[in-house]
Amino acid sequence: MIFSGEFVNGIDLVDVCLWAFMIFFVWLIYYLQREGMREGYPLEEDPSGRQEAPALVFVPPPKSFNLPNGRGTIEMTYAKADTRDLALNRTAPWAGSPFVPSGDGMKDGVGPASYALRADVPDLNWDGQDRISPYRLNPDYTVSAKDMDPRGLPVVGLDSKVAGVVTDLWVDRAEAIIRYLEIKLDGSGVHVLLPVPFANVSKARKRVEVNAVKAEHFANVPRLKTPDRITRLEEDMISGYYGGGTLYATPQRQEPWL
Repeated sequence: MIFSGEFVNGIDLVDVCLWAFMIFFVWLIYYLQREGMREGYPLEEDPSGRQEAPALVFVPPPKSFNLPNGRGTIEMTYAKADTRDLALNRTAPWAGSPFVPSGDGMKDGVGPASYALRADVPDLNWDGQDRISPYRLNPDYTVSAKDMDPRGLPVVGLDSKVAGVVTDLWVDRAEAIIRYLEIKLDGSGVHVLLPVPFANVSKARKRVEVNAVKAEHFANVPRLKTPDRITRLEEDMISGYYGGGTLYATPQRQEPWL
């Protein structure tokens, strides 16, 4: 009878809980292992580039992601492989050996100048407006009176030569901070962007100092397709270019310290 206890006679509640936990734990391991193979798989052998055969058990099913701001959906199983032909030469034939640039590392986007292939579309706010935008389109933004306004100041490279002059500031409207300085280059009149972390606004010398690159290198900074908009891909390419200068701007920077 149910109420006299025969219905659960011989069943240990501790055993039930233990088996339930074990079944859940095994399923959790399987689920995490399968979902973890959406990026970085199939594995690639170094240095031959040969890819392993896809796993039979842990292949994740296709998953659709809804993109924000009406940009549609994207379906992924494995992440897309980076198929760029990088300008690098291996220093030794064994796996794990370092690479050296075969050309201009800053222009070729390798080493510290490397960048991810992000979507070539602007980053947007919750309201669908460009997140990063120049001051000239945002008259409500001003520079704090406690700080020096860099507009109009000359920009000098690590060689102390003037590359150009700051003409505008680009603000992150989601966080109300300045992300880029816009520079008009001397001689050509071309406008390029300088990420703020690479800029030192010197109040004493009344100039913007950039230790990452020489003045001549500003001419090769990646350009914007649209003068008043910057895409995610362009952000990475510009930041990567200046980052590459920390190693490739001078031959001495590539030499060992000791």
